[in-house]
Amino acid sequence: MSGNPVIGLVMATLLEAVPFIRDLSLREWGAEPFSLYGDDRIALIISGIGKANAAMACAYLIQTRRPALVCNLGAAGAADRRCALGECYHISKVIEPDRPGLKSGLPHEQLPDVLDGFAVAALATQDRPLRDLDERGKVAIHAQLADMEGAAVVQTCRRFHVKCFLFKFVSDTPDHRQSDEIVKNIELYRDAHSRFFKDSVLPRLLSLAG
Repeated sequence: MSGNPVIGLVMATLLEAVPFIRDLSLREWGAEPFSLYGDDRIALIISGIGKANAAMACAYLIQTRRPALVCNLGAAGAADRRCALGECYHISKVIEPDRPGLKSGLPHEQLPDVLDGFAVAALATQDRPLRDLDERGKVAIHAQLADMEGAAVVQTCRRFHVKCFLFKFVSDTPDHRQSDEIVKNIELYRDAHSRFFKDSVLPRLLSLAG
């Protein structure tokens, strides 16, 4: 279900999406059942936080706009101190710590599409924020970053046979566990994430979308 040159962008919150809407000069298309912004090249949907919201929004976007590909963008927490605040990463693998295999007990795994030339990281997606230091340590065995939407976007795209790419920026580390700190960091680094996408990622995606 592809072929339309529109690129779909799935973002969890307006907080993260504000600079993208501004920098890409996107118009508001509607607010129900999801806030949607776009132009003749891009359709950006605000999913809400969590796997269920991300899956529903991604499916709605694919069904209504029929994008040639989908990109999930936004903030992610660092599982340990190897990833610094504000750094942008291309996600090469997504695991779900809260969705272990029935037989193996290992986290379920999703594999997004990957472009060469970008710093890559593995992402853990689960339905609760990664705040506790011990929990971060357990996730760090498998992934450098953590969010609450990425795996659901990849799984939905695979279901509809649409290419899927993920790019995340670090909004918090083990040293930043309070909600107000995370919001402040998102506001501080979201503009750089938008510029990175517009200047370095978008031209590559447009060439793929045809």
